[in-house]
Amino acid sequence: MFTGLIREVASVKSLVGSTLTIKSKYKAELGDSVAINGACLTVVKVNNDGFSVELSPESQKLLAMENYRGEVHIEPAMKMGDRFEGHIVQGHIDTIGTVKEIKNNGNSYDIFIEVDKKFIGFIVPKGSITIDGVSLTVNDVNAASFRLTIIPHTMKETLFKSYKKGSRVNVETDMFARYVAHIINHQKSSSLSWDEIDAISTSY
Repeated sequence: MFTGLIREVASVKSLVGSTLTIKSKYKAELGDSVAINGACLTVVKVNNDGFSVELSPESQKLLAMENYRGEVHIEPAMKMGDRFEGHIVQGHIDTIGTVKEIKNNGNSYDIFIEVDKKFIGFIVPKGSITIDGVSLTVNDVNAASFRLTIIPHTMKETLFKSYKKGSRVNVETDMFARYVAHIINHQKSSSLSWDEIDAISTSY
């Protein structure tokens, strides 16, 4: 589990086959889970100046792989007892979004991102969303896109400063919105009782 608060902007040393090697200040241990641009990946090798993770063919197919070069966002998985900030992030990318417009408002930036329409139902106004691992609040939702407002600090300290129209980004929708949608759809198909719905939601 993650929080969507970026701990470091690290550098990609290489991507050879399925092995992504990161230069980082973070001292990883073998087997650690680390979110890289929002995708939960497992450390398979520890190096003097960073670590390597495995990117399966399935992951490479689902992620915006052009962003796994140069700089990347990293966040180590939470540990028991860590302070909880941001919002609940699983590190499971739902879809790739495309930046349609970036509007400079002077003291903030509005960023409009388009996604496949089937994911819009999981994106809630004033709800949470994760873009390349960054935890953000959704302002508006349209038929196939949504609007985020980014403060100057976030723009300066993350990869948002490098985004432009047409940039593709990893998107993880709100976990709770996904679960509620799943429960409602399951209820429609199998006529679940409210007790059964409570049991399902408690299990999450």
